[in-house]
Amino acid sequence: MLAVFAAGVSAGAVNTAVGSGSLITFPVLLATGMPPVTAAVSNTLGLIPGSISGAIGYRAELGGQGRRILRMSVGALLGGLTGATLLLTLPATAFERIVPALVGLALVLIVFQPRIGESVRRRRERAGGAAHPDGGPLLLTGLTLASVYGGYFSAAQGIIYMSLMGMLLDEPLQRLNAVRNVLVAVVNTAAALFFLFSADFDWTAVALVAAGSALGGSIGARVGRRLSPTVLRALIVAVGVVAIIQLLRP
Repeated sequence: MLAVFAAGVSAGAVNTAVGSGSLITFPVLLATGMPPVTAAVSNTLGLIPGSISGAIGYRAELGGQGRRILRMSVGALLGGLTGATLLLTLPATAFERIVPALVGLALVLIVFQPRIGESVRRRRERAGGAAHPDGGPLLLTGLTLASVYGGYFSAAQGIIYMSLMGMLLDEPLQRLNAVRNVLVAVVNTAAALFFLFSADFDWTAVALVAAGSALGGSIGARVGRRLSPTVLRALIVAVGVVAIIQLLRP
């Protein structure tokens, strides 16, 4: 119980600051002897309080983004529900091959995001166009598809969100991180509500992860908001590399 609670605190902090906290809680839940699907759905429900407390911690960076978040949350909600459905219907190995490649591509995009963003801005200026305030249909489609993956298995979904928003939105990295926290909360909540009626939970694990992640989310917000864009980007890449190694392990 102490290990699960500690994993919840760590995951909440990591999720809020850079994402991929499920890489901490999910293995710990499996180590207790819990079946994989039960561990996945219990983890999803338990991490909701951490996502909410993290989003509250980033409330200053969320200012002026209400309309954008509302629009993106629709795609996140639909994607999360779709991913939750796939978790209960597809074999456990369905995403094993594509997920590491997807996370790897997201990391490459994050590393080169400043150059890509500058290139996109110069091209837009030459064409005489203005940036779409919400990233346009391309970003909404990409975030919705990423949310499908998030509803299926939440590890590293935030990295994919950050890579997509970094390319298509002209915003500081911390403001994008704030939006990421909200979208993760929406996806986890949508998936958890679906699981409530169709899957088995370990309620002791849910309570322990929830309490830990709520505390960790608050800590992660205080730390994450102080990081420079360069340090934040480096941490996201480091966590992403760990995620790929974990996902490729037999």
